[in-house]
Amino acid sequence: SEGINFDRHYGRAVIMFGVPFQYTLSHILRARLEYLQTQYQIREQDFLNFDALRQASQCVGRVIRSKIDYGLMIFADTRYNRHDKRTKLPKWILQFLGDGQLNLSTDTAIGQVKHFLRIMAQPVDQNSLKEVLLTVEEVESMLRCDNNDAPLPIAAAES
Repeated sequence: SEGINFDRHYGRAVIMFGVPFQYTLSHILRARLEYLQTQYQIREQDFLNFDALRQASQCVGRVIRSKIDYGLMIFADTRYNRHDKRTKLPKWILQFLGDGQLNLSTDTAIGQVKHFLRIMAQPVDQNSLKEVLLTVEEVESMLRCDNNDAPLPIAAAES
């Protein structure tokens, strides 16, 4: 997923097969693990789990590109059902990962996917959208300096 940008409807799902653990026989990783153990008492397995789930989160997170975007994140490995793995995922993923979305059969998962995509494919209500998005003026007022009211420099977004 690194470096790939799927615009609009081109990226609506990411399927994560496996847990992306690092190659543990690497000399660089072995040195890092030893350093973390001696300096911070971080156990090897704790770091490896944290790092793998961070990478998995970054990968599946590529499907959500903005506040008004939507997509499916499918963790296709039974290890994500384990409490010790699941709780290390970020809150923005966990809030949608309830018991009803865990350990599903293929038929049940396909049914949930169809239902989700049918609902999400409906046109966006522009009035509701105005309630959650800031106007340009609101953003500019937030960026003004407290001292001299001059706007802070920001990079203009390319359209």
